[in-house]
Amino acid sequence: MRRLGRTGLQVSAISLGAMNVGAGADEATSEQMLLTALDAGINLVDTADLYHHGESERILGEVLARNGRRDEVLIATKCGMPVGPGPNDRGASRRHVIASCEASLRRLGTDHIDLYQLHRPFFDVAPEETLSAFDQLVRDGKVRDIGSSTHPAWFLMECLAVSDRHGWPRYVTEQSPYNVLDRRAENELVPLCQRYGVAVMPWSPVAGGILAGRYTSVQDVPAGSRAARLPALRERLTGPSLAAATRLAELADQAGMHALELALVWLRDQPGVTSPVIGPRTPEQLALYLAAVERPPLEQALLDAIDEVVPPGGHVSDFYNSSRWMGGVGRSDALQR
Repeated sequence: MRRLGRTGLQVSAISLGAMNVGAGADEATSEQMLLTALDAGINLVDTADLYHHGESERILGEVLARNGRRDEVLIATKCGMPVGPGPNDRGASRRHVIASCEASLRRLGTDHIDLYQLHRPFFDVAPEETLSAFDQLVRDGKVRDIGSSTHPAWFLMECLAVSDRHGWPRYVTEQSPYNVLDRRAENELVPLCQRYGVAVMPWSPVAGGILAGRYTSVQDVPAGSRAARLPALRERLTGPSLAAATRLAELADQAGMHALELALVWLRDQPGVTSPVIGPRTPEQLALYLAAVERPPLEQALLDAIDEVVPPGGHVSDFYNSSRWMGGVGRSDALQR
């Protein structure tokens, strides 16, 4: 278990992401994986109102209630992404944040959300408006702690300063893309989080399956895979990223482990990382993740070899391509991971 930022909460060394709940995995399989994860000691489950039009939240809430396990779990969910056709059905306005929280509470069937996160930064909304809404939700007892996701370091720092200035709750977590193929979080974001006690919860720890050997070609993408369903992930499949993944798989094989295990153990033990968010689609994938988290730290020689494939702070795949702030105003409007 690891401390969640500056809170008193203890969380498991990996968290269960529920993006596949209700879509990549049907309800029965989702329930099986959720219960298996809880039995293995995972105590934080991360979802979002965006995931499958709220179905992920609904299924998660029903599984926990049906099995009497709500009190064992820290539920993390997110708001901000488009959830309807209207101009106010998205964003970081006070109206949308509060309305989204009420809707998530209904779907989850709970009276509070343990960790409520802003899914992406919205620079056209003053942080004061968003954070005052989070403050209201905390004071009303509907939210326990708040977090951010995929925020640039400068904006996260501004939000922390605004919270301190007004005596409002601070972001206690930041979910950012971080894996062996895209290590840019190491340049500014992770050091910021270390300095100010923000827990880093990386998403896409195995690069959407690229680091697990899911893809062997840029052109031939397996039917039903995330890359086949999500344009942003398809764009991350490049010659350099596949070449790096192939080399990392060779290193994993030499060390007697699966490539997925190598990727997760490496990230689990990176400075500043609290709890990578895994996203299994099948029980077999979950079993690999659970085996990986029990492995000891990687040997220094292996860590050095990984640094040769993708140097610290570097990248061979763009996991910020669903965030328009990285790369300038010419970014695509795609908001899917």
